[in-house]
Amino acid sequence: MSDRAQAAVERWLAWRYLATRQREGFVSVIAIFSLIGVALGVATLIVVLSVMGGFRQELIGRLIGMNGDVVVTARSGMLEATADLVAALGQAPGVEAVRLTLERQALVSANGQTRGAVLRGVRTEDLLSRDIVTRNIVHGAVDGFGTRPGVVIGDRLRQALNLRIGDKITIVTQRLNETGTIAPRYTDYEVLASFLSKRYEFDSSFVFLPLSMLQQDLEYGPHTVSSIDLELPDRARAPEVAAAIRASLHRDDLKVADWQSLNARFVGALQVERVMMFIILSLIVLVAAMNVVASFTMLVRVKRGSISILRTMGAGTGTIVRAFFMAAAGVGVIGTVAGTALGLLVCANMPAIGRLLTALTGAAGSGGAEVDFITSMPVRVQPLEVLSIVLVAILLSLAAAAYPAWRSTQIEPVEGLRHE
Repeated sequence: MSDRAQAAVERWLAWRYLATRQREGFVSVIAIFSLIGVALGVATLIVVLSVMGGFRQELIGRLIGMNGDVVVTARSGMLEATADLVAALGQAPGVEAVRLTLERQALVSANGQTRGAVLRGVRTEDLLSRDIVTRNIVHGAVDGFGTRPGVVIGDRLRQALNLRIGDKITIVTQRLNETGTIAPRYTDYEVLASFLSKRYEFDSSFVFLPLSMLQQDLEYGPHTVSSIDLELPDRARAPEVAAAIRASLHRDDLKVADWQSLNARFVGALQVERVMMFIILSLIVLVAAMNVVASFTMLVRVKRGSISILRTMGAGTGTIVRAFFMAAAGVGVIGTVAGTALGLLVCANMPAIGRLLTALTGAAGSGGAEVDFITSMPVRVQPLEVLSIVLVAILLSLAAAAYPAWRSTQIEPVEGLRHE
């Protein structure tokens, strides 16, 4: 028999072993449920890890949204952002934008209310390019920012101070007198706009001012800033870019840090959570694979008479093994393919599913920004992650198919025919 004919016979046998008959119907039903189990396990892995990836991306974006992917500061005191330094940083490989930031703690007062705030002096073009602010403007507009004494504040802070657009806000800072005493400094600004980034610490404390005006108020020079924030097109390359900048600047008075080192504990916790979730959810596929082992081990026992007849007719053990292996592996592979398609379909329609779940639970419009963030169901499907899930599921399915195939070789033709 040619190799092609033998392969055709083995495929036909594999299909016949999966076909439902009255006596083996229960075994076939178990195989069907095993296929469904593999599909659901793979789909669950893809959906959960994709949703977790979406939330992770949102959290990281909000974590570093007010800062840069790489942050350059002075090791002591304030930083002098000279034109040469800014130009050198802007020309560094991998750097997309350079932003100057002057940050200061202060008190803000309006309508008899006083709150602590974080003042951020920024250039007009830097504020306009900061998506976490400009895309989340809820009141007013940033058009007049930098042309007159005006601020853009977090919307929670605006509500706490009972402010409306166009109202005046008093910023209280401090200065050192010639006598060595500290005196308060009061400056009035107009409220131009408010933003709602859906992160509490930003929305309740941040106040953006024109950089030049804040430098004048604090009696700093025109190049004095707290930090220089660098934005990268590929955030994952931040450690590499930071290391290259350190090597190129050759300045011991500057500190160059990337967002991963600045948030090392948070990033580490997310990575551990991702790995542990993958391992835990992989157990679902493992359980389904064990069902494949159980169902096809039963099928081998039920088919021992047929196996014995095939053996007496001259079929080799390799033919029987490959037939059972293809039958069992086929259940796992088909389940993996179906689960992958189902998982990707759910991920593609996750916004609609999120809205449906929100409506069913009655949470729509009742929990504010934080609940909206949770129920928005952000999804980030990573091809390499999906590929790893598919490979794990197929490997488990092939491993599960190996034992029933081996068991089929342990049946002696005489013993098998005796029970027929």
